[in-house]
Amino acid sequence: MGFFDKLKQGLSKTKTSFEEKINNVFSNFRKVDEELLEELEEALIMSDVGVETSTKIIGNLRDRIKKEKIEDEEAVKQALREEIKKIFDELDNSLHLDTVPSVILVVGVNGVGKTTSIGKMANRLRKDGKKVVIAAADTFRAAAVEQLEIWANRAGSDIVKREEGVDPASVVFDAIKVTKEKNADVLICDTAGRLHNKKYLMDELIKIKRVIDKELPNASKEILMVLDATTGQNAISQVKAFKETVDITGLVLTKLDGTAKGGVVIGIANENKMPVKFIGIGEQIDDMEIFNSEDFVKALI
Repeated sequence: MGFFDKLKQGLSKTKTSFEEKINNVFSNFRKVDEELLEELEEALIMSDVGVETSTKIIGNLRDRIKKEKIEDEEAVKQALREEIKKIFDELDNSLHLDTVPSVILVVGVNGVGKTTSIGKMANRLRKDGKKVVIAAADTFRAAAVEQLEIWANRAGSDIVKREEGVDPASVVFDAIKVTKEKNADVLICDTAGRLHNKKYLMDELIKIKRVIDKELPNASKEILMVLDATTGQNAISQVKAFKETVDITGLVLTKLDGTAKGGVVIGIANENKMPVKFIGIGEQIDDMEIFNSEDFVKALI
């Protein structure tokens, strides 16, 4: 199955909910007018896109309808697709792993699917011919290291681990050494599923970042935040909180296949000016894809 088909299947719940609302609007209207736009705006808000982002999309759509004299349904739909796509395309969605080695630091709260995402990303990068080392720096949670080891083995990647409770930054330090010795392309670092109100965990994150910057000053670095798409609007506030501690470079969205709230992706990207770099659309190890705005919007509407 190709990426687009997988995406379409993975987004089926969101698509059904999204399309239902959008199509209901169109089925009740005979002409393109202000009432149609208001109904469309409401449909977007109800699809978890968020008030601010929905208002922006419809504002832009309104201007285009006037300027381009759009009068038929399909043309309005196409313009709507383009306005949503524009939100993603204003941001840099590409993955910057330009040096050997490059680093991906993975952050996010517990339960969002960080461990599985790391395994899937490692698998994805290995398929692209890259050698990957994983640092098991979530030393606070029992079983976190064991879980990650299972995924690392499945992804054919090396793992650097220490016993529970060890200083996470020292695990990252060791992993950098191994990465250099093995001449690996990418080092992926797991971190504790820190809640933004736990100051010591946030401090730990800053320490890890400091070690990476000191030991690999010239390496390409991606700081990716994993978000659970099923949490809808809550995800937006999680991103805001983490951004205060680390410079997040992009998002990894998980569990898109299990939710009707996939519309939140649009709101997250717009409100946080944060690109989506990977999306998880299933349980299997190869169900992690590099984000493509065109395919996403086409799969949605």
